[in-house]
Amino acid sequence: MKKTSLVTGGAGFMGAHVVNELLHDIDHTVVVLDDISGGFRENVNPKATFIEGSILDVPLINRLCEQYKFNYIYHLAAYAAEGLSHFIKRFNYQNNLIGSVNLINAAVNYNVERFVFTSSIAVYGENQLPMHEGLIPMPEDSYGIAKYAVEQELVVSKRLFDLDYTIFRPHNVYGELQNISDKYRNVIGIFMNKIMQDEPLIIFGDGEQTRAFTHIADVAPHIARCVDIPETSCEVFNVGSDKHVSVNELAHLVMTAMEKEVPIKYLREREEVKHAYCTHEKFHKVFGESSQVSLPEGLGRMAAWAKSVGPRDSTLFKDIEIRKNLPEGWK
Repeated sequence: MKKTSLVTGGAGFMGAHVVNELLHDIDHTVVVLDDISGGFRENVNPKATFIEGSILDVPLINRLCEQYKFNYIYHLAAYAAEGLSHFIKRFNYQNNLIGSVNLINAAVNYNVERFVFTSSIAVYGENQLPMHEGLIPMPEDSYGIAKYAVEQELVVSKRLFDLDYTIFRPHNVYGELQNISDKYRNVIGIFMNKIMQDEPLIIFGDGEQTRAFTHIADVAPHIARCVDIPETSCEVFNVGSDKHVSVNELAHLVMTAMEKEVPIKYLREREEVKHAYCTHEKFHKVFGESSQVSLPEGLGRMAAWAKSVGPRDSTLFKDIEIRKNLPEGWK
């Protein structure tokens, strides 16, 4: 029997790709819930039912669950700006924690079979490297704290209400459909947007901080298919690339992909984890070994897409709650 899934954030970058996987390869009936605050209506697959609305709207969530009787909830709606989250704490917890709890409540009340949650390696904080699922999370920003709180809520909801779940901790995912106009997150998108506008690339600190950047093609299919793999029940998985690079290296790789050189401008170091990359042995044991999109190949794919849509005006986050110690360039 055809399954029905709710995908929150399905007009956003990762959500839109998961929706496409569900519709094309798994043949689900898909309902997308998105408030279009960080995504775009045109990202939504026309085969999905689109509902413009917020995960903070409890009556709406309940109505959708009553109407569609979802088998699965894929929760990807979030504002994932780790560094900015220090300065928008109330907004962060409302959208990334309270909104998630609203969905967990509905999943329990309406007997959803599986709750699939995209968390983040931000839960690890400045931890042992490479980071693995057995580590005790020590998040260092409000975004990571909210994500870890949702993870804990899912553990408790399984114990008390038998709500099945799967948690993914992706990291530094990039690719086609990403919001390149957001100046606070997604460094590859920011770089490409700057290059198309002949502006210098902004790097905070010395640029020697390292991250493992992952193309969306190595993430979305696994998130979509996890509900059909029994071994993913009530488990947490790091998902992403095994190879990490410095932000300095990344800047030059992006310029190569965009076929254009621009200056690099270094600003004062901001409060962030210096090095963050993971192991994926647990993921490969369950999902199998799969070929990964190399960083140059993935950047080439995204560059071609970015050029096709053109540069976008960067948007300022209007409701900054704390202005003390706000990073240079964000004021």
